[in-house]
Amino acid sequence: MKIAKKTIISDINKNLVKYYKNYNTNLKYDGITLSEPPYDDREAKAILKNFINGNISQGKNVKLFEKSFSKNIGCKYGIATNSGSSANLLALTALKNIYKLRDNDEVIIPASTFATVAMPIIQVGLKPVYVDIDLDTLNISVEELKKAITKRTKVIMPVHTLGMPADMNKINKIVKNKKILVFEDCCEAHGASIKKKKVGSFGIVSAFSFFVAHNITTGEGGMILTNDRKIYNECLSLREFGRINQDKLQSERYYSDKKIKNYDKRYVFTKIGYNVRMTDLQASVGVIQTKKMDKLNKIRAQNAKYLDNLINKYLSKNFMTTKYIKNYFNSRYTFPIIIKKNCKYSRKSICDFLEKNRIQTRPMMGGCLPDQPGLRYEKGRSVGSLKVSRLIKDYCFFVGIHPFVTKKQMVRMVKLLRKFLNE
Repeated sequence: MKIAKKTIISDINKNLVKYYKNYNTNLKYDGITLSEPPYDDREAKAILKNFINGNISQGKNVKLFEKSFSKNIGCKYGIATNSGSSANLLALTALKNIYKLRDNDEVIIPASTFATVAMPIIQVGLKPVYVDIDLDTLNISVEELKKAITKRTKVIMPVHTLGMPADMNKINKIVKNKKILVFEDCCEAHGASIKKKKVGSFGIVSAFSFFVAHNITTGEGGMILTNDRKIYNECLSLREFGRINQDKLQSERYYSDKKIKNYDKRYVFTKIGYNVRMTDLQASVGVIQTKKMDKLNKIRAQNAKYLDNLINKYLSKNFMTTKYIKNYFNSRYTFPIIIKKNCKYSRKSICDFLEKNRIQTRPMMGGCLPDQPGLRYEKGRSVGSLKVSRLIKDYCFFVGIHPFVTKKQMVRMVKLLRKFLNE
């Protein structure tokens, strides 16, 4: 007997509502995970509906996600990708192609960040320039950035570290009247803002990640945002094998030149490209997650403030935290904790203790990138001693403050640390 798709979807949807109504990952758990996907029955229903209807590759949901997310951030165009790393790769390739950047032209980045900030720069033939960070924010130091600029500087790539906005107003003043492009890495900073203007809308192009641990997630996935039509068109082509523009495919289906006559545009390639598309299944989740983003970020911010107060009240002898800055909204991907040098316990011993007590930890991303084994002997230039980045490499770790973390769990963590540190 043939069962209609609508009947199948309706029956499963009813059970999904019941399941998520009673679902709470932290109900009987006293530990703290780094992240929990903030899903409910809406995401599950979207995946089911699109899967059954065969919407599994790139299609209408991807376009809808691009439109809704770019509008939320405040940009005209969005280009969805299979990861934030791919978003960085495509955006850098587009900038190199459009602005005729030469091999070994320089891209200034913070020394302390994730590896896939530096790696795509090297992959496209440019040179990363590593600049130290500020201890108060863990973001690129504007003063050190000024020292790093040379005639070869073509791009400044600030990273909004763990959701804390970099000082975009000062950075944009630095590049004013200079032929230097600003590319924002927002992979950890969905919804972060400066005076209510969201990060990702300050530079000529920006990139986001929707990895499972991030503020909103499609499991894997990324997005490039821009207000520049040329960058948009270039990224669309690069995302799909270097295809010719597909905008007017129905009315202008065929392409001709000296060597190709009346050839279907879907199989015409004008440049060397990639295949880094997002699926409609992922995008259908992204559309729902975007609607939740600002509300979820408020919970993260509340959790961060509560934990910050606890640490500064009870653990200030051994730990310090990053600063709050007026008119900056930190979307709080995770909560960084910096161990003071006078602490008699190493980061390893502290993190091992927390892990044994079901509190997940991580070091501060790549620590100091030029010290990483895979980047030590690659092209790159460091500015100064990178003192703060190397301190962070050895003395910083972070814990989760996602929307499922409770006050009870945070209090337990602080009590455990007080006992361990004898504070």
